[in-house]
Amino acid sequence: MDANDQPAEVRRGEALALKPLEAYLRERLPEMEGPLTVRQFPSGFSNLTYLLRAGDCEFILRRPPFGTKAKSAHDMEREYRILEALHPVFPYCPRPRLFAEEPAVMDGPFYVMAPIRGIILRKHLPPGLVLDPAQMRSLCENLLDVHGELHAVDYQAAGLAEFGRPEGYVGRQVEGWTARYEKARTPDAPTFAAVVGWLRERMPPDHPRPAIVHNDFKFDNVVLDPADPLRIIGVLDWEMATIGDPLMDLGCSMAYWVQADDPPDLQAIRMLPTHLPGALTRREMVQRYARRSGIVIDDFDFYLCFGLFRLAVIAQQIYYRSFHGQTADERFKSLIFAVHILEKSAQALTRESA
Repeated sequence: MDANDQPAEVRRGEALALKPLEAYLRERLPEMEGPLTVRQFPSGFSNLTYLLRAGDCEFILRRPPFGTKAKSAHDMEREYRILEALHPVFPYCPRPRLFAEEPAVMDGPFYVMAPIRGIILRKHLPPGLVLDPAQMRSLCENLLDVHGELHAVDYQAAGLAEFGRPEGYVGRQVEGWTARYEKARTPDAPTFAAVVGWLRERMPPDHPRPAIVHNDFKFDNVVLDPADPLRIIGVLDWEMATIGDPLMDLGCSMAYWVQADDPPDLQAIRMLPTHLPGALTRREMVQRYARRSGIVIDDFDFYLCFGLFRLAVIAQQIYYRSFHGQTADERFKSLIFAVHILEKSAQALTRESA
């Protein structure tokens, strides 16, 4: 069985300039031997990820997507600095190797890190991997516990105090994502007006225990040990990490968590195998997090509703690029359906919330 996440041919329009890149890297990564080859990891909708090989050496290169980008997104240098600070104290974090902003090499900033090779779960389990209900439950628990480990890191001691402002974090998130949605909204997109109004009315105060928040913590951003698929050995995609409210981070994760008894429209946009027999429900995940972290969670509806809205904004921002012809990636065209489904789900949650 080979369930490891595999790179593929580079997508049309996303090729790298191989000769200047190879020359630049050879001066800075002396272990490189043999000709450089490049392949691309096909999943993901935001920053682009490539596998570089030179002889027996492998590296991962991350760069922003081609085309128009959100003003504050895709900050390669910031993402690299987070890895630099976090890798020594959170061993699931990849080891960064170099950051570069060289127009002669690439049309935007990029960084290189050491690979963490293993299994990454997508919508379905990879061929050959079978998890019985007890194993699936254990894997969900392990995912949640690693998330809790991240929130328990002393971000000030790690040198990350300047990477976020926990004061007023919730309000900035609500207003910031609302502004992003309005900027990316297309004529075929819903308004989200009722959901945004509800979020503004229900905003909780600043959390007393701010933490490093990953902001995209989910199964397809963690790496599983090929020898023991229940063991998490890596956490990827730190582009949205900051200092903020850990419950907001958990809410964003739970927005991806489509469970077995969810309605058909949510099942249609499921991205992860969170529906399998034995998988914890969203309620069980939140309850376990509260027990393990010691954080009292009286009302999680706000955090989940925000997570659904934020996920819709991300989908809409990506769809915007397709709508305006800024990308040739065919996957983006269907994201408008996900935006409508997420609005429906968020509205239902606001009606059902006490």
